Amino acid sequence: MDIFESPHVIQVQDNSITYYREGLGETVLFVHGITTYSFIWKNLVPYFNGKYDIVLVDLLGCGDSDKPLNEDFSLKRQAHLLKDFCQVLSIEKLHMVCHDVGGGIGQIFAVNYPTLLYDLTLLNSVAYNFWPVQPIVAMRTPIVRQIAMASLDLGMFELIVKRGVYHKAHLTREMMNLFWKPMKSPLARKGFLHFAKCLDNNNLTEIEEELRQLLIPVLIVRGEADVYLTASISEKLHADIPNSQLVRIETAGHYIQLDEPEKLSISMLNFFK
Repeated sequence: MDIFESPHVIQVQDNSITYYREGLGETVLFVHGITTYSFIWKNLVPYFNGKYDIVLVDLLGCGDSDKPLNEDFSLKRQAHLLKDFCQVLSIEKLHMVCHDVGGGIGQIFAVNYPTLLYDLTLLNSVAYNFWPVQPIVAMRTPIVRQIAMASLDLGMFELIVKRGVYHKAHLTREMMNLFWKPMKSPLARKGFLHFAKCLDNNNLTEIEEELRQLLIPVLIVRGEADVYLTASISEKLHADIPNSQLVRIETAGHYIQLDEPEKLSISMLNFFK
């Protein structure tokens, strides 16, 4: 059965959080970034089936989770919410896999709750003060948010996504429809824009010293064709985190899960072991 056929919903910090779960064994929690939700892991799931307890979560403000526009969607808030999410599901220890701004959430989670983690995997992750990048910065400006709400169409959105993919053929119509799905709803668009507005790199610069003292194993994976985040982010994370390893995949862009699911999964499975 397809994991996406059976969504689950739980209450965390008075909000409904949607997630998908299947399998037995050690738990792997997959945390997406901005512009996506749990669907982004679709091509990775088969490699972990039968080996792990797979949990895919829609962050607050994303996918089918609640979008309370009067609340904080910052990376720090999301990290602490995920800790409560694990507590509600009685997950005592996990492998955490994070992409894009989800990587920032993972870093905050790791320095605050290291005993909950077997390890941390960061895929084309944000870090330090090297982000946010355009067009996310512009989304913080009220007039730009209004224009985006009014004019963002499938064609423009598709161009943004395509730039982040190395193997353009992997961006099928089905996958593009999944990217676009939240943008069809005014509330979901507002959720996306509010998430962008809440991004604050101070959430990550303030944990820089704690990252240098992090003792859990950390896998850093860099898609070398990522046009949205620079290689210096991955390199500095690797230099700063003592028990880290850096893997570079030449034939992957920002959406590394779509470009090279097999290479990525092999690296992750070897790392978990």
